[in-house]
Amino acid sequence: MNVPFRFASSLVACGVAGALILACQAPPPVEIDIDADDIGGIVSSASGPEAGVWVIAETDDLGTRFSRVVVTDDQGRFIVPDLPAADYELWVRGYGLLDSAKTEASPGAVVDLAAVAAPDPASAAHAYPAAYWYSMMALPSEDELADAELDGGMNEYLTWMKNMGCVGCHQLGQESTRTIPAGLGEFATSEDAWLRRISSGQAGRQMAGQVTGRLGGLPLKYLADWTDRVADGALPSTRPERPAGVERNVVATIRDWASPTVYMHDLISTDRRDPTVNAYGRIFGAPELSTDDFPILDPQANTDTSFHAPVRDDDTPTTGSAPVVEPSPYWDDELLWDSRANAHNPMMDGAGRVWYTSRIRGPGNPDFCLEGSEHPSARVFPLERSGRHLAIYEPDSGDYTFVDTCFSTHHLQFAADANDTLWTSGGGQVTGWLDTKMFDETGDAAASQGWTPFILDTNGNGRRDAWVEPGEPNDPERDTRISAGFYAVMPNPADGSIWGSVAFRYPGAILRLDPGDNPSETALAEIYTPPLPGFGVRGADIDSNGVVWVSLGSGHLGEFDRSKCEGSLNGPEATGDHCPEGWTLHRLPGPGFDDLPEFSIESSYYTWVDQHNTSGLGTDVPIATGNLFDGVHALVDGEFVTLRVPYPLGFYSKGFDGRIDDPDAGWKGRGLWVSEGDRTPWLMEGGTANRPLVVHFQVRPDPLAK
Repeated sequence: MNVPFRFASSLVACGVAGALILACQAPPPVEIDIDADDIGGIVSSASGPEAGVWVIAETDDLGTRFSRVVVTDDQGRFIVPDLPAADYELWVRGYGLLDSAKTEASPGAVVDLAAVAAPDPASAAHAYPAAYWYSMMALPSEDELADAELDGGMNEYLTWMKNMGCVGCHQLGQESTRTIPAGLGEFATSEDAWLRRISSGQAGRQMAGQVTGRLGGLPLKYLADWTDRVADGALPSTRPERPAGVERNVVATIRDWASPTVYMHDLISTDRRDPTVNAYGRIFGAPELSTDDFPILDPQANTDTSFHAPVRDDDTPTTGSAPVVEPSPYWDDELLWDSRANAHNPMMDGAGRVWYTSRIRGPGNPDFCLEGSEHPSARVFPLERSGRHLAIYEPDSGDYTFVDTCFSTHHLQFAADANDTLWTSGGGQVTGWLDTKMFDETGDAAASQGWTPFILDTNGNGRRDAWVEPGEPNDPERDTRISAGFYAVMPNPADGSIWGSVAFRYPGAILRLDPGDNPSETALAEIYTPPLPGFGVRGADIDSNGVVWVSLGSGHLGEFDRSKCEGSLNGPEATGDHCPEGWTLHRLPGPGFDDLPEFSIESSYYTWVDQHNTSGLGTDVPIATGNLFDGVHALVDGEFVTLRVPYPLGFYSKGFDGRIDDPDAGWKGRGLWVSEGDRTPWLMEGGTANRPLVVHFQVRPDPLAK
């Protein structure tokens, strides 16, 4: 049932100068149709209708947090569609505004909301994305970089201060990180406070080690100066623009799961190859280091549950053995992380089973992996240790199956081949795969798996031969093994090759692997390094045409099209820098550092390609995590569209998925599922009461579509 109403606006400002009254004529009445499960209205301030601001509808009546967020159109109108039956609070948040007072409403109601202009720049800046605050941090001099012995200079420093290091785990620039928490204590200097801060909790040794070791302590000076200036009232030098165009069509539905002391690395909702699998079904999360209670979200019932992931061997190590280095200002000396499974990434197959890169045992490999084994891959390249393996969860039965692998795993992707081959990253010197069809038929993990090192065809004869090891002199008669491994892994639907990103080194690269007929013995690799100004390769994905898209620490979305390469792709010169013409660098949204405005401050962790138009933004649209923008950035027809979570502030994602629930239902039948992945969810707006978030982004044809 439609519930029409008319809003007669008289909001155009009228002025009085002396005795002269400037007459204002109200625009004609505007009709907005809402259904019985919608809430509609108009947002206005003393200046008139407020276009491009967010309207948030939130309730505590359901089994999880439930917030639905929309954007006003150019006349300040809004419709929050398809709300579950509940009592809601509505309010307005927007750039240039204070948060409005909350108004109670129920579905079917018409509610006009009064926006309040921010009285000063400091109040307005509170709602800015973290990017604008982080851009205020000053950068070291060339002499300081030289003293820190960073071969890549400023670019290498930024790699580790952005998506490979600091912003690889946390959003920097939101209110919790641009200030020093009072509970941290008293210190002689702000540098001392920062060193103590990054020594907190179970990750303290890792964080402090990166800053004081890899970067020679240099960031402490600039982090301290940054928070000192913020404490003294300094504000960002640039300000964001309100959502416009397609960004006003976004509907974001926010739920939560798990517990406040854990975090999610990734989620999965469907089979990447066929995103209609598991339509309207449950969402499955991977909590990595934090817990063995794997969360499950039911978006239809708005409830969350979990299952406890087992391990095969009793002596499997746990992350709970990592001590609290220094007490947390939020959790004191409580041991938060305790996981033996350490599940990093989930993927769903065509039957709706969830496959995890998950630890099942200790690091020592079984005999079939080792030197002297008759396993085809072990004969070529034996492996002694693996830190994470594979496991399968069957949602209907609850069965959890262990898959012992000789190679370590990190990310995983199914190829579109007859064997449903599951390719993995994280193997370091190798990439590994599992013939899942064979495993399902036989249950034999050893026979179903294989792995291969990365061998460049440097002698240029088109086949794999004996090789020289990394660091050894080139031999014109031999190929070359490279010390590079997959971080992301991407089966190419266009030609069957396997691609991966090479992260955690400067400047990073992408790798192509042609498996050949017998991958353990025939696979050949190609490596491609982004040209400057690009650097800082992290997460990547591939489109249906075989073009690779990659998040770069330089503040770019990198695009690599191998078909554009003009020279030879093998031989002694094909060692990474031989195809700059294959690269296109797309500057991500946002300001640059004040000292380096040409590079976007954005520090994207991962890129995912929407091969099947699950978002409604188009087929093969690349979407990069907007880790300093509370959302994601989609490159649509050469322009970025940012899908932002304005509440709670501090949303940070590491991975996402897209699903089509009903291909005939228009925008309502499809959307992106994005997990909040900051390792410290209590740093978001709301503090220690927060649980990790799950966001469903949908894109309407217009801001008032129902």
